[in-house]
Amino acid sequence: MTGLPPVLDRVIGLSGGVLDTLMPMHLWVGADGRILRVGPTLRKMAGGADPAGRPLFEVIALRRPVGADGCGALARLTGQRLGLVLTSAPELPLRGTVAALPGGAGLILDISLGLSFARAVAEFGLTLNDFSPCDQTVELLYLHEANASTMALSRHLTRRLQAARAEAERQALTDPLTGLANRRAMDARIAAALADPAQEFGLLHVDLDLFKEVNDTHGHAAGDAVLARVGEVMRHQLRETDVAGRVGGDEFLVLMPDCTAEEELSAVAARLIATLEQPVLFERRLCMISASIGITSSRAYRRRPGLDALLADADAALYRAKRAGRGCYRLHAAAPAAPAPEPVPPGGHARRRGDGDAMHRAASRNRGGAG
Repeated sequence: MTGLPPVLDRVIGLSGGVLDTLMPMHLWVGADGRILRVGPTLRKMAGGADPAGRPLFEVIALRRPVGADGCGALARLTGQRLGLVLTSAPELPLRGTVAALPGGAGLILDISLGLSFARAVAEFGLTLNDFSPCDQTVELLYLHEANASTMALSRHLTRRLQAARAEAERQALTDPLTGLANRRAMDARIAAALADPAQEFGLLHVDLDLFKEVNDTHGHAAGDAVLARVGEVMRHQLRETDVAGRVGGDEFLVLMPDCTAEEELSAVAARLIATLEQPVLFERRLCMISASIGITSSRAYRRRPGLDALLADADAALYRAKRAGRGCYRLHAAAPAAPAPEPVPPGGHARRRGDGDAMHRAASRNRGGAG
């Protein structure tokens, strides 16, 4: 409808445009209970179809207070706070207040979104122009937008902080030259494997042969290039589940979960040595190295060793390889099996150590006396 009927104009002295500006979510209900005029925002929420001409209670449903089932009962609620919904959006609670117009002109029902403003704005695409400038919803919309922006910024900053923390932790556990784990990371991973009784693993201690000669002959830049190449070899030759780390100037450890067979560990060691012996070209000069490797595994022990003992055994096997001429590998010898207990004769007791010798000496003495 484009204008107000004369009776309402005489009662309140407002044009339709002014009424829409002041109360963009109003309903004017005639004395017969039918809607005469609908505010633009409410019309937008009703799906764009103008509800004018329809009975009021086909468009809204009064939820609070209960029992007001007609326009007469609704008129008696003048000035009270009402709870209602649009029948086309029953899941969206609204607030309202009603005023009876003099002269039998009907009712004016003004509606607001209340706490449902965020849902309504999202669902119906409402903007600031859909509300009266003095409507509290405008302030709530500003607060909602500010809060949404703040939350988005907070989430962005949180993600950046988490990424920075993760990167810092990664760098703290990574050797920058090779990209492999560092000593701290390797000690933690090996200690964790030792602490898990269900985790069996192999361990390789790798020491580069001839690396000092590369540094002395070609300079430290060439040595760095060789170490970077070692990191590439480790990543290429090992499984994704294996963990390789640089734990010294030219020393490396390789943790191999679920790999304890001597044949498999030996094959990995031989492959690493063969690959590392391939020349590294640095500034038109060939850098030649090899490697010696000491091998041990969790199955080489009757009882889980400590971290220091395990590393010492791998180190001992490494230096056996060094003494054998370098460019080779050696395995840590498994602990000998515990001796089987001496069988107990039926009805007897187990002999103590030395009992047999004592009995033999006594028999000899007896034979000497009889002679």
